[in-house]
Amino acid sequence: MNMVKSQILANKVTNQDLINVFHTIPRELFVPKAMKEIAYVDKALEIGDGRYILEPMVLARLLQAALPKSNDVVLDIACGTGYSTVIISQLVSFVIGVDDMQGMVDAGNFNLQTLNIDNALIINVPLTLGCAKQAPYDIIIIDGGVETISQSLLDKLSDKGRLVTVEYDLPNGPGIAVLYEKVKSHIGRRVLFNANTPLLSNFRTKTRFVF
Repeated sequence: MNMVKSQILANKVTNQDLINVFHTIPRELFVPKAMKEIAYVDKALEIGDGRYILEPMVLARLLQAALPKSNDVVLDIACGTGYSTVIISQLVSFVIGVDDMQGMVDAGNFNLQTLNIDNALIINVPLTLGCAKQAPYDIIIIDGGVETISQSLLDKLSDKGRLVTVEYDLPNGPGIAVLYEKVKSHIGRRVLFNANTPLLSNFRTKTRFVF
């Protein structure tokens, strides 16, 4: 697939299991009918109501940095129609996708059923809170840009749990992909790469979480 060759392999993605998943999951299934011809372009696709399917390169590199393992339980925030949820489901034990728009939740679960995904579920909960019932999570991914990460989300990480997203320090500044890792009670932060993923309105704030 040209998307994998030109956007993923060309951008420092070397995890072969991850590469194989991007080869097999049909991205066009998760976008509106009018967007199917551009489903594989190298940009975030707005699928309605302020939700996006992340750029293939950004999603692939975030997941590679999160080091998904076969026994991991993952929280996928702002998952929209479920593309990222399906990708992740092929690499881990179970995925909880969350969105706060019922139309997205319904579309996402329909896509899970269409692809016979039996280790994932999408539910309707506030994005900034996530799903407490299945916590703690080994990985949390936020499918969009953020200006803040709530303590509530960080508290849902397991020991050695990882959170990946794209952060904006300034409202109009550049975005940076970041990895947070929890070790006992300490949370470290590492900058990964530059990214201009669109901001999610739920995560806009003038006050950013400070460690």
